[in-house]
Amino acid sequence: MIATAAFVIAFLVVGVTVVALAFGGGPRGARRNLHGQSRSNNRVAITATVLATIAFGAGIPVAVIAANTDNQSKQAPGGVKLSEAQQDGRKVFAKNCSTCHTLKSANAVGKVGPDLDQLRPVAALTLNAIEEGRARGMGQMPAGLIDGEDAKHVASYVAATAGRD
Repeated sequence: MIATAAFVIAFLVVGVTVVALAFGGGPRGARRNLHGQSRSNNRVAITATVLATIAFGAGIPVAVIAANTDNQSKQAPGGVKLSEAQQDGRKVFAKNCSTCHTLKSANAVGKVGPDLDQLRPVAALTLNAIEEGRARGMGQMPAGLIDGEDAKHVASYVAATAGRD
């Protein structure tokens, strides 16, 4: 968030500087205006432009940031709302399972394990596979890669999101 604020402030400073230099005619225009007699019209135009630049310069990034809130991390593709446990399961899946398994909601495209979007396993089957492992097919999934609550959270997440685009 601090980096975003720094970016917005830098954006505003550069924008205001460019506008001020453009209206002032550059360095030569600044010298001419310094020695000129009446600059009230220029001041009004420059002030209005600077205020518009600040409004757009702050408004656009704020609107973009507001649109990209944390709400996306609480939803999976297909509009499935995830519980706290399922959100934790999503993180654990991304760290431990995504290299082997395919699951669209986790942006996982592994080729060794089964495509969970096609399989659409229920939570009990997923939990059993995590706890007991699997020694079938092209690869082998060892037992206990994830345990305890993490295993339950992953199973719940997979059951809630697999095959739902």
